[in-house]
Amino acid sequence: MAGAADGVGSLGAEQNHLNIPVGDHGAWATAMNNLGIMSVGLGGQQLVSDSLCVQRFDPPLGLIAPINPIMAGISLVPPPPLPADMPVIKEIIHCKSCTLFPQNPNLPPPSTRERPPGCKTVFVGGLPENATEDIIREVFDHCGEIIAIRKSKKNFCHIRFSEEFMVDKAIYLSGYRMRIGSSTDKKDSGRIHVDFAQARDDLYEWECKQRLLAREERHRRKVQEDRLRPPSPPPVVHFSEHEAAMLAERLRDDHKFSEATAVLFTWIDRGEVNRRTANHFYSMIQSANSHVRRLMSEKAQHEEEMERAKEAFKSALLAILTQFEQISAVFTAATRQKAWDHFSKAQRKNIDIWRKQCEELRNAHSEEIMGIRREEEMEMSDDDSDENPCKKIRTEENGLCDQTQASLREENDSLRWQLDAYRNEVDLLRKEATKAGRQDDGHTHQPPHVYAPEAQIQLLQQSMLNMQQQLLSLQEQLASKEAELEQAREEHRYLEGEVLSLRDKLLKGGGEATDGTNGDLPGKGINGCLPSMYHSRERRSEVIARGGVASEKEALLLGIISTFLHVHPFGANLEYLWSYIQRLDSKVSAGQLERLMIRLPAMFRQELSGVGATLEKRWKFCGFDSIGSG
Repeated sequence: MAGAADGVGSLGAEQNHLNIPVGDHGAWATAMNNLGIMSVGLGGQQLVSDSLCVQRFDPPLGLIAPINPIMAGISLVPPPPLPADMPVIKEIIHCKSCTLFPQNPNLPPPSTRERPPGCKTVFVGGLPENATEDIIREVFDHCGEIIAIRKSKKNFCHIRFSEEFMVDKAIYLSGYRMRIGSSTDKKDSGRIHVDFAQARDDLYEWECKQRLLAREERHRRKVQEDRLRPPSPPPVVHFSEHEAAMLAERLRDDHKFSEATAVLFTWIDRGEVNRRTANHFYSMIQSANSHVRRLMSEKAQHEEEMERAKEAFKSALLAILTQFEQISAVFTAATRQKAWDHFSKAQRKNIDIWRKQCEELRNAHSEEIMGIRREEEMEMSDDDSDENPCKKIRTEENGLCDQTQASLREENDSLRWQLDAYRNEVDLLRKEATKAGRQDDGHTHQPPHVYAPEAQIQLLQQSMLNMQQQLLSLQEQLASKEAELEQAREEHRYLEGEVLSLRDKLLKGGGEATDGTNGDLPGKGINGCLPSMYHSRERRSEVIARGGVASEKEALLLGIISTFLHVHPFGANLEYLWSYIQRLDSKVSAGQLERLMIRLPAMFRQELSGVGATLEKRWKFCGFDSIGSG
């Protein structure tokens, strides 16, 4: 023990800053051991007695391994688990200026408030009145580095440590009674209470640390998202004639068609279409439309492949069913008496089980095949079923009218596009002529090639007039065809009503009504209803042909058009009028408006206004002119 004491003494001599005069070394070592603080032998004396020595104590170094779990991180070897009901033994602590006496172990431990986040400050209350800041620092300096002590005149103070774990050591001293020196005066003693304190500096540092951790987490998450984010699509190039030519070539390629259509859609959506580029875009749209035939052929090819697969599946099922029938025939032959008597009982049982399984599988298979056949028969019945004669007549009429309307619309659209192209060319030639005229203003004699653009302009104007006349004639044909279609639809509705009325009367009248209808229908009709309906229909067609109004909707449209054109004395084109009426009724088409105005020449008049490229058709209201002339 002497050698160990000498060793410790030499260690204490080298580290003079650890020399602390202690009154009772055993009590101080026990308290430090309960606090979890390493005890160092000082002055060559043994710090603790043999009765207080615990395992893992090294006498030459004078060190005790930490037992209190509060001091995690000081010792690399974890302490053994202590029982939960074992009380913590507190001893008297002797300091230089004061002595700390523990409370009665039978009393409950002192209570503490909830620990604030990032707490580094403790509240110390119940201090003696004569306690100074040096005495308080002497007591709590063993818990860790003290940053600041704020003492009040009312026997309490706040102590701020450098780390959070030091607060736990200071809380351990709660409940001790402090006595300054050996005085028995009330002002020199007090029962100290140590508790967590909420300080703004601690909260600010904790929030800064949390924000730093949050920033690091956001940065880590952003890096992860950037790493997992799919690459952005390539940007779409801007429109130019060169890019348009390249895009037209890509539109013809089947493999690059999807990318080319995306670029074309982006250009049109950006508003790149104007008078100068309309022809380029029309050619590209035409190239895109040419792929429709290819897609339909591919669809037909896939349908043929599906039909072939269905046939192969059906033939395979039939082959399997045939083999099932053969196996069932074998089982049937085996169950006959001339062969059945020669099998043993176990063999007969197995054969019977196999036969039943084979019959169940065969029945399920045959039901599946019958279901496929029923589906095919239902499809064939849907395709080949006889339709209602009225529906057949209506579909045939609608088909013919739709075909004629589609052809006329295609011709109308093509003529409009050609007219726009001619207008663009006229504008370009006019600009070139004005430039040439400005350059040759100072010359008296003009060469003959200067007059060439004027001749071209006249020719183009003449061709535009011819095209407009053709366009008007086609529109008139379209309007007449649509009128015929409306008349056919009205006749069809009338016939359907007649058929329903005849059917009802046949059901109500019985056999006598049946004879009467069969005998008098060709001549007189039923109760004179048929001729009157025919006369009313003829009167309606005559009214429409003469220019009257056939329905309330047409009368409402007539009033709106008359009011709109009356407030536009110089007239308005059809597109302007149609855009206004679209706000009131979106189901009205421009063709209906034009047919209604053509049918009433006494109220509406169509005139051509403008010159050259600004030439357009305008509708004017002339109803009051006919009243004034009458």
